[in-house]
Amino acid sequence: MLPFGLPKTDHLEPTIEPQLKPIQLVETLADLYRRLGTCLESEKSLICIEQYSILSSLGDPKLLRRCLRAARQHAFDVHSKVVLSALLRYERREDEHNGVSPMDCSSFILECPKATLESGCDLNSIYDHCKCYQECTNSADVQISKEDELLTLEEDSDISFCVGNEEIDCVRSKIAALSTPFKAMLCGSFIESKRSKIDFSQNGISVELMKAVDLYSRTKRVDMFSPKIVLELLSFAERFCCEEMKSACDIHLATFVNCMEDVLVLIEFGLEDRANVLVASCLQVLLRELPSSLHSPKVMRIFCSSEARERLAAAGHASFLLYYFLSQVAMEEDKVSNTTVMLLERLKECATLKWQKALALHQLGCVWLERLEYKSAQCYFEAATEAGHVYSLAGIARSRYKQGQQHSAYKLMNTLISEYKAVGWMYQERSLYNTGENKIADLNTATELDPTLSFPYKYRAVSKAEEKQTKDAISEIDRIIQFKLAPDCLELRAWFFIAIEDYGSALRDIRAMLTLEPSYKMFNVRLSGDDLIDLLNHKVQQGSQADCWLQLYDQWSSIDDIGSLAIIHQMLVNDPWKSLLRFRQSLLLLRLNCKKAAMRCLQLACNLSSSEHEKLIYEGWILYDTGHREEALAKAEKSILIQRSFEAFFLKAYTLSDSNLDPESSSYVIELLEEAIRCPSDGLRKGQALNNLGSKYVDSGKLDQAANCYMNALDIKHTKAHQGLARVYSLRNQQKAAYAELSKLIEKAHNNASAYENRSEYCDSEMAKNDLNMATELDPLRTYPYSYRAAVLMDDQKETEAIEELSKAIAFKPDLQMLHLRAAFYESIGNLNSALCDCEAALCLEPDHIDTLDLYNRARDQAIHPQQI
Repeated sequence: MLPFGLPKTDHLEPTIEPQLKPIQLVETLADLYRRLGTCLESEKSLICIEQYSILSSLGDPKLLRRCLRAARQHAFDVHSKVVLSALLRYERREDEHNGVSPMDCSSFILECPKATLESGCDLNSIYDHCKCYQECTNSADVQISKEDELLTLEEDSDISFCVGNEEIDCVRSKIAALSTPFKAMLCGSFIESKRSKIDFSQNGISVELMKAVDLYSRTKRVDMFSPKIVLELLSFAERFCCEEMKSACDIHLATFVNCMEDVLVLIEFGLEDRANVLVASCLQVLLRELPSSLHSPKVMRIFCSSEARERLAAAGHASFLLYYFLSQVAMEEDKVSNTTVMLLERLKECATLKWQKALALHQLGCVWLERLEYKSAQCYFEAATEAGHVYSLAGIARSRYKQGQQHSAYKLMNTLISEYKAVGWMYQERSLYNTGENKIADLNTATELDPTLSFPYKYRAVSKAEEKQTKDAISEIDRIIQFKLAPDCLELRAWFFIAIEDYGSALRDIRAMLTLEPSYKMFNVRLSGDDLIDLLNHKVQQGSQADCWLQLYDQWSSIDDIGSLAIIHQMLVNDPWKSLLRFRQSLLLLRLNCKKAAMRCLQLACNLSSSEHEKLIYEGWILYDTGHREEALAKAEKSILIQRSFEAFFLKAYTLSDSNLDPESSSYVIELLEEAIRCPSDGLRKGQALNNLGSKYVDSGKLDQAANCYMNALDIKHTKAHQGLARVYSLRNQQKAAYAELSKLIEKAHNNASAYENRSEYCDSEMAKNDLNMATELDPLRTYPYSYRAAVLMDDQKETEAIEELSKAIAFKPDLQMLHLRAAFYESIGNLNSALCDCEAALCLEPDHIDTLDLYNRARDQAIHPQQI
């Protein structure tokens, strides 16, 4: 069962992350916020992309989507709108949605393929629906009447253009009006101005084209011509500087671009004749087809070479933004491919600003490091460092280490640690070049400074396994898995379980791993997860689908999310077309903060849905999760009209709850949840509805009804209802009962950090402190314990220690609430500059946060008028 043995510590190393990682993240975010407030409107979109590139290292899809939306909102030019619209669509993984073509409109201006081809924007309506449904306009508005057309065509001709043996009669003034060169030739001092016949036989112009030129000059229309003739007109217009004709042909040809085949035919004409709108329309299809279009050699020829970039630039369509999007997709698909390298080289060529150069150079360094080309990697990392990216020093150290210069790498990281404020990744990197106890000390310091770094846990675990302490190794890797789920950590734990012949636990971890990343390759790409599952299935008794449902019920009740994921994965092997199971997967993944994987499962549920009402529910959840609350409500209501179901009522109630409800609205949500409970459903979902209903009753002051809901939920093993029942007891001033209720939850729940955090509210200060310390140990990403401890220290007038407590967490998780609280602490001790910096960083994350805006304005007033303090 261990064909390659266990992983060795000598083979472990962390990746150099291919994102910008500012050494002072809070200050960088604050600077971005200030620049957004003072820059020109035309500069805002690019600053939002800079913000996106910096926040990418945090891995929060909602934050990133907000940056992209803001960038799209402030984009004025067609090119930027096309790229950003496609990027928003890609981030939502719309390509995985069955029945959706690349040019389908989502009904929102932000992503509408037609709205992107119009320059300029209305900042007030950018989140509105687009006007695609209003396309059918009155024919009288767009067509010339037959009578007017005949009058136009019958205008007396006074000049003929000879093409071969044919003469095309034209109107001199009309042809002259096409361009300045024609005006000079026909009405100026040239000999042609005196002639009634002009020979065009030597210009490579066909009779059909010249007739079309004449007809256009009279009608100013191109829609009566075939696409072939319009293409010829476009070339004619480019050749003879007929800007109005060129624009008409450009816009008309763009309407023919709907699929990849259209693009491959038309884009060459667009690039040759520098037809901006036609090329934009072609780019739009190519970008909205990503990632599949990335694998077409014909498509990549349009982007990859320097000559290709120059051709795009001539048509107004080569930009840092375009190549940033393309290179990010390429890196996700295959980090070491030649395509990725070429796209990153073009990204470097397009980079003009300092941060753009730093990003492009750093990413090239990461790719060459992965390709084992260490000298090239070192050169790029050095150039990125010169561009101001301090994190690239880690890349330089790694490149030197790979070339046998371990001492040089150690000295470099040592210097970095002495010159800058300590950050977790610095000690993690130095540990690679250290030995013995010093290596472990560096790893422990890295974990203390940034507990989200996975490498220290992995190294310590493998080190214990090498010493035959496999159970201790499992305990070590458990420390990170319980709050941060990642495929590599699950894989490692699976190998440890195999080593102690606990094949059931190994199988669980591999199934959960493949849920997160279905194509994940184990043991350095030498073994697929599916192959190992086949091997382990011979060691573990397989239950029926009915057995799996019973196991799922038990795992869900004990809040064992990894176990639940594994069971659903097994059930999907037996019944791969079950949309309900995909939906359950998405709910679990959201609970585990695996948002991209959750969205993929939700898309699959939508694709597999067997009825219209069910599909509407999943579409509603997708809309809700991407910030479209009103549209999610509409989907729920439409589903209810087709068939009253638990999930439709639950979606509607959940979506309505996501706002500050007045008493009337709150009563309506209660009605919806009661209606959902009356509909057929299984205990897992019904327990959730009862729990939510109990919460609404508590908010309405109906404690008896709330308690009844929670008790009913507990009767069907919805364990989290202990938390709600504890709240009811607390509101009745029964603190001991509340504490006891949460103690039951701690005993039952596999993941119980939140239970410790909640129990701290119902006990004395010393016990609360212990519970919150335990919550932090189990899940250091939970922010409330840091805030509580900081507030206690502040009450004890230990301001420095209070600020340090918050700073500890902000260093690895720049959370809005913690930044706001630290800003308030800074304000209270008169450190207004630091208070303003924290407010600006918080507002960079959430620009409309009312409390932070109030604090920011107050601190700014105090800084401007210190005499009034």
